[in-house]
Amino acid sequence: MMAMACVRKFRFTRPLFHLQWRYYSLQTKSERPTFGIAFDIDGVMLRGRNVIGGATQALRRLFKDPSNPTELRVPFVFLTNGGGLRESERAIELSNLLGVYIKSCQVLQGHTPFRKLVNRFGDELVLAVGKGEPANVMSEYGFRKVVSMDEYASSFVNIDPLAQYKSCANQLSSHNKDLLSQLEGDVDITNTHVHAAFVVSDPIDWGRDIQVLCDVLRSGGLPGKSGGHQPPLFFAADDLEYQAAFPTVRLGMGAFRIALESIFNRIHHSALTYTSFGKPNATVFKDAEIVLQKISSSIGSETTDHPKISNAENFPTHEIKSLYMIGDNPPVDIFGARQAGLPWFSILTRTGCFSGEGNHADFPADLVVDTVEDAIDYILKKHSKEYL
Repeated sequence: MMAMACVRKFRFTRPLFHLQWRYYSLQTKSERPTFGIAFDIDGVMLRGRNVIGGATQALRRLFKDPSNPTELRVPFVFLTNGGGLRESERAIELSNLLGVYIKSCQVLQGHTPFRKLVNRFGDELVLAVGKGEPANVMSEYGFRKVVSMDEYASSFVNIDPLAQYKSCANQLSSHNKDLLSQLEGDVDITNTHVHAAFVVSDPIDWGRDIQVLCDVLRSGGLPGKSGGHQPPLFFAADDLEYQAAFPTVRLGMGAFRIALESIFNRIHHSALTYTSFGKPNATVFKDAEIVLQKISSSIGSETTDHPKISNAENFPTHEIKSLYMIGDNPPVDIFGARQAGLPWFSILTRTGCFSGEGNHADFPADLVVDTVEDAIDYILKKHSKEYL
């Protein structure tokens, strides 16, 4: 399922200061809200590790006590194509950066749907590519024979012809070394076919990763051999660009996919086949809707961590009539919400990939605002009568 078990305890690493609750606030009543919110992260809430404007104040308005933002009043999730960390780790990171308590079940990353493929590849050797800890992420999902690109490339002598020029070549983290030693106890990597490759997050060493992926994919799963069908290839997302700390947008995983596909198709007789997850796929928004319904159903219950959200098919759900996607990337966030259809309503901010006047010409949003604060103000005012 999409959501993970929520972290039971968390302590903020910086104090939460009392902030005046500005604008219109929801009235405190027993009724659960009939709406939910999905936030993009990069370009809406953060630029790099810096909070954008009043993002923290906006989020605090969704808690019962804005001065102590730990108990939700309005269900919301972070729906991002980014990744590289486990959802529980990303929740802690976001909690510290944004100054509110975020549970792991509220973090839906580009690679979160990979969990659905465990039944297919859980016992096979799979390759995990990208920044952060891609093998750890996949292992958390239940993949039992997963190896990261760093680990995999280091197992083949001379597979990366430029390794000698890289100062950090073959330097694995202690955690990755532990995973590799456990894996090598059961699997001889250099003599075992890779059954699937997963691009979990943005790759760091494009040259090496394109080279090794081409080796794996054109050989049937074992570099140095010839023939065989291309193993399945999965991308966590297909963003061409995204907003990071630099003033102009940066190339994303979609750019890496284009580079890999272009090269592979020039050197192989058959075109590259792959599957991309993440926004703007409609299934991602459907998964987010299910999670928001379950979070809404848990609001006001005695338990605060809701461990059953991620794995109980018969978990009671509360009807949500309106869902809001707040994003900065028109072809990803806005197109995805519009493609998903009702009850989704798209809100475009001018704090990231989009900063123009008016609406986006090709992927128009239902509403365009300057900041996420403006978006929250609009939503809460629109639904204020439900709580009067």
